[in-house]
Amino acid sequence: MKRRSFLQKSAAASAAFTIVPSFVLGGNHIPPSDTLYIGAIGVGGRGGGVVNDLTNYGKVKFVAMCDVDDKMGAASYAMHPKAKTYRDFRELYDNHIKEIDAIMVGTPDHTHATIALPFMRENKHAYVEKPLTHNIYEARLMATVAQQQGIVTQMGNQGASGDGIRVAQEWIDAGVIGTVSRVDCWTNRPVWPQGFKHITEGHPVPKNLDWDLWLGPASYRPYNENYLPFKWRGFWDFGTGAMGDMGCHIMETPFKALNLGFPYEAEASCTSIWSGDFVEADYREACPPSSIVRLKFNSPTQGDVGLNWYDGGIMPDLPSELGEGEKPGDGGGGSIFYGSDGIMVTDTYSANPRLLPSERMNDMAEIPQTIKRVTAGHAGEWIEACINGGTTSSPFSYGGPLTEAVLMGNLAIKAFQYKELKEGKKSGDWDPYNYPGRRTIKWDGDNMRVTNYEEANVWVKRDYREGWEL
Repeated sequence: MKRRSFLQKSAAASAAFTIVPSFVLGGNHIPPSDTLYIGAIGVGGRGGGVVNDLTNYGKVKFVAMCDVDDKMGAASYAMHPKAKTYRDFRELYDNHIKEIDAIMVGTPDHTHATIALPFMRENKHAYVEKPLTHNIYEARLMATVAQQQGIVTQMGNQGASGDGIRVAQEWIDAGVIGTVSRVDCWTNRPVWPQGFKHITEGHPVPKNLDWDLWLGPASYRPYNENYLPFKWRGFWDFGTGAMGDMGCHIMETPFKALNLGFPYEAEASCTSIWSGDFVEADYREACPPSSIVRLKFNSPTQGDVGLNWYDGGIMPDLPSELGEGEKPGDGGGGSIFYGSDGIMVTDTYSANPRLLPSERMNDMAEIPQTIKRVTAGHAGEWIEACINGGTTSSPFSYGGPLTEAVLMGNLAIKAFQYKELKEGKKSGDWDPYNYPGRRTIKWDGDNMRVTNYEEANVWVKRDYREGWEL
């Protein structure tokens, strides 16, 4: 079925009848107060991990599963042998839309919105892996549709349901480190190759893979083994780089605890490649090997906050208050909060908040617990909210704006003008902090527009392959 026809059909179905609980529609279903009936799309890799989390919590039945790669989906299929299996999510929609209560989407970034939105428009609850979407426009649209439909949603940034973010927020709210003006965030990603030059060579498509379906809304190009598996994260058409992969985990702590909202300004500096006497680094298709991104926010509780992001092995300056043998973060990443009255450090996924110097923890007064803890886990919290009502830690109303802030950093990376560096700039003359290619992006979050560099607005939304439009 052509995707356009599929969308028209789903829209017509929405208008034709009122959605009712699945058990009313026939069959032997027990009431959804006891079981959540799920259709899962993208069940290998990280999606397979979410299937495990949902299965281990219980109260779910997987009606159908879908993966464009039979090999990647095999473990989830074996775990739930009674679930119908498909390569094309549209067949899952056609055959099971009346049977399911919810969907789980664990596909690569570039297909999150195109897959999730038709089901969401049919009032199906949604669990979608992070980052919520591939571009800013999609994140805004997903949040809007979720609100309009009144469905239960959860973005897959698991740290949002942990105790760490709640402790960190309680400390910030209690003024333990005073007013925060700067946060440094970093990750050890990418742990996949980044910085590819243009790929033109085609390789035979594996028999277990439907390459055309995997491409989805991206423009067609020959299959190449440098794209799969997992390596797609380093290509702009499919992934969102190191920042997209880990930003929703690591930036989540300052974003929530400091009530940041939309950034109003962003700029980036990225790895360059030396070719003879000239700088050569054109990453229009692939993400750079490393980058530094600086975002500025206006917080209603903190005032101006600068958030600095480091990836690809680059680390922020370490605070002098860090003791000998102590390390910031957890080796894979973390955050450092600089307040007027002290410093707080957290690990990846918002874990293990602590004060610097560490001796401050000995005199730390007990801070009242004001935020309810999640005992069911990230997946379980979503299941319970779908079945019994309630809220989640990362609904699309929150996960959408967080994703937008993260992807704003990628907008700054893309705006970093490498080609200008080739014009008469020899290696001995190049100053990475003062040259025409460095560009500050001014962002109007309410209207989703870059206000000072019109060319950058093309990256706010992508071009969709015919038949895959939203």
